[in-house]
Amino acid sequence: MTDVLIIGDTMRSPELRHEVPVAVPDPLLYAEVDGQRSVVVSSLERSRLAALGSDLEVLTWEDAGSDELVRRGLDTYRFDLELWLNACRRLGLERAMTPLAFPLGHADYLRSKGIELHPDQSAFDERRRVKNGYELEGIRRACRAVEAGAQVGVDLLRSADARNGTLVLDGEPLTCERIKLELERVFGEHGAAAEEFTVSHGPQTAVGHEGGSGPIATNDIVLFDLYPRDRASACFSDFTRTFSIGPASDELKAYHRLAKEALELAVSAVRPGVRGSDIHRQVCDFFHEHGYKTQLHKEDGEVLEDGYFHGTGHGVGLEVHERPGLGRTGSEALVVGDVIAVEPGLYRQGFGGVRLEDLLLVTEGGCEVLTSFPYDLEL
Repeated sequence: MTDVLIIGDTMRSPELRHEVPVAVPDPLLYAEVDGQRSVVVSSLERSRLAALGSDLEVLTWEDAGSDELVRRGLDTYRFDLELWLNACRRLGLERAMTPLAFPLGHADYLRSKGIELHPDQSAFDERRRVKNGYELEGIRRACRAVEAGAQVGVDLLRSADARNGTLVLDGEPLTCERIKLELERVFGEHGAAAEEFTVSHGPQTAVGHEGGSGPIATNDIVLFDLYPRDRASACFSDFTRTFSIGPASDELKAYHRLAKEALELAVSAVRPGVRGSDIHRQVCDFFHEHGYKTQLHKEDGEVLEDGYFHGTGHGVGLEVHERPGLGRTGSEALVVGDVIAVEPGLYRQGFGGVRLEDLLLVTEGGCEVLTSFPYDLEL
C-alpha cells in the first residue's frame, strides 16, 4: 500500500477536498500511512473535522510540536517547513505519493530531510472519478441551480423589448453583464456560486470560453455556458444552451440541428467500458460527414477557428474540468460513477456558434442525464 501526502487547503485543492469534505481555508497536512488516514490542522479547525465522524485521525499543530517551534523564534516560512516535517515524523511517514500540484518548497525541504516524495497525479484522479454519495448529491444540487439560472436568463431575454436594434428591459439595455448578475443571484438562492461563467452574444459565441459582454441585439445569438459550484460539497455542474433572439438564420439552424444530433449520438454511446476518445471520434466523424472540419479531420499543425475545434467532453466534480477526458487524448474507459459533461458544437469566426451541453452520470446500463432544460433555439 502506497502512503499519501497532501499539503494545502480544501478551498483550492480538489485532492484534499475529496479526503476532507469541509471548507478549510488555511493550509493543513493530510497523510495516509499504512492505511491510517490522518490530518494535522490548527486548533481552529479541530472540532469541525472531528465532528465528521469518519475514520480520519485529527491531530493539531501542537501534536506536531508547534509550541516548541514558536519558542525558537522561527519566521512564518521556516515555521511552516518545520511544522510539516515534524508532522511527517510524528505520523511515521518516510515515503509517499503526492498530487502534481504539491508545493515545491515543501517538497524540496522534506526531501532534504530524507522523506521520499513522488508525484502521481493519475492515482489521485482515479480516486476522485467515482463520485461518492456526498459529492453526487452536491452535483445534483448544482444542476438544479444551473437550471434555475438558465430559466431566469431565458425569461429576461423573452421579456425584453426591441428598440433601435437592441434589447431593452425596464428602460435599460439588456446586457450580458446584467444577465450574469441575475444568474449569480439565482445560483446563490440555490446554494451555489460561480466566479466565472459565460453569457455571450453574437460573434463572441464562436470564441471558446469568451465570457461575454455588452448589449444584446434584437437578432442576436446568445450562449449560456454555466458551471456553478455547490457551496456545501464544492462540486460543480456544467451546462450549455444556445439561443436565437427572433428567427434564426439558416446557418444557425443547421449548427443547432447538428449539435443536437451530435449530443444525442454521444449520450447514446456513453456506457461503462467505452473510451472517451472513441466517443469523441464518433462526434468528429459525424460533423465531418456534414462538411465541417474537426480536431480529427484537419492538417497536422492546423489551428482550427471554424467547425468543431474542441473536445467532446470531460469529467466534472470537484473541478469543472477533470478526468475522464472525451477528446483526442481521452483514452480512459468510462466506469460506473463517472460524471461527465458532453458538449458538441459548431462555430464560424465573425459569425457565432452553437454549443449544447448536458451532464451525465455513468450507470451500469448506460447513463443518467443529470441536467434538464429545453433545447429550443428560437426565443
